[in-house]
Amino acid sequence: MTTSVQTQVARQDVVAPRRRRRRRASDAEAPDRGILSRADWRRPHVRILGAVLNVLLGIALVAAGLLPLLWLLKSAVTPTQETLTQPLAFFPTDWAWSNIERAWNDVHIGSFFFNTIAMAAGSWAVQLLVATTGGFALAVLRPKYGKIISGLVLATLFIPAVVLLVPLYLTILHPPLIGHSLINTFWAVWLPAGASAFNVLLVMRFFESLPREIFEAARTDGAGTFRLFWSIVLPMSRPILGVVSILAINAAWADFLWPNLVLTDISIQPLSVRLPQIASSTDLGVYLAALTIATLIPVVIFLVFQRAFLNSGGIGGAVKG
Repeated sequence: MTTSVQTQVARQDVVAPRRRRRRRASDAEAPDRGILSRADWRRPHVRILGAVLNVLLGIALVAAGLLPLLWLLKSAVTPTQETLTQPLAFFPTDWAWSNIERAWNDVHIGSFFFNTIAMAAGSWAVQLLVATTGGFALAVLRPKYGKIISGLVLATLFIPAVVLLVPLYLTILHPPLIGHSLINTFWAVWLPAGASAFNVLLVMRFFESLPREIFEAARTDGAGTFRLFWSIVLPMSRPILGVVSILAINAAWADFLWPNLVLTDISIQPLSVRLPQIASSTDLGVYLAALTIATLIPVVIFLVFQRAFLNSGGIGGAVKG
């Protein structure tokens, strides 16, 4: 027993220097992928300076991202005169909570707020439907002409969106097979939003990364195309669905040009269209309160879906074992 232990210790004494030499050799052969080399990072003053710079850079990024939003929140409950005289004050000397009430009731922000929700929800549903079904057909079903369609879809990304405004407007004005114009209806915003080549390609690439063994096993068990799509592919695709949802809702919430063209009726206009129109005739404090209401929802949506957005590179634990 003692002899075997001694033998193991002797082997470890021989192997350990070899491992250290290999590690040093690999470190020496590995290229330095940064401004400073590994030898520089071993110096104490360089490590301290690097840590300080990282902290300062992080604080600067947080300040650049949060300070405008915090200023907007503060100005929404600040009297207009104080905002004009002391715009950079950290806290208001007097609170004007009535700005939010006036923005919701007098300016009727509530109506435009629900119009925006309806427009964003419909755009999200149409984009999700087109992206998932298109990506499923190209990545999972893989028809013979799938590569040609993928190339054509990719080619549409190189066409400037401004070039498509006139033909798209004429199509909405005189849609085929329907017989009447879609102007001043939410369908004029929902249907064009579904034609997002970027979302189709994004979902298609994600579906291609899923293990095809699962699809083949489902086919063997008798699953049809709809069953494969609804019960197998969609439950495995929650991360990418979260990403598409964030992109679709934020794009619809902030879109101005297209809704301004097709939604000329004030009663159905969203916030992105109505707010610029009332800027010149509305009290500044009330207007900033209306902007605050319009800004909070996208922030909340991102906070809810941030994990799905950050984990979109994998399949989110859909496959186990």
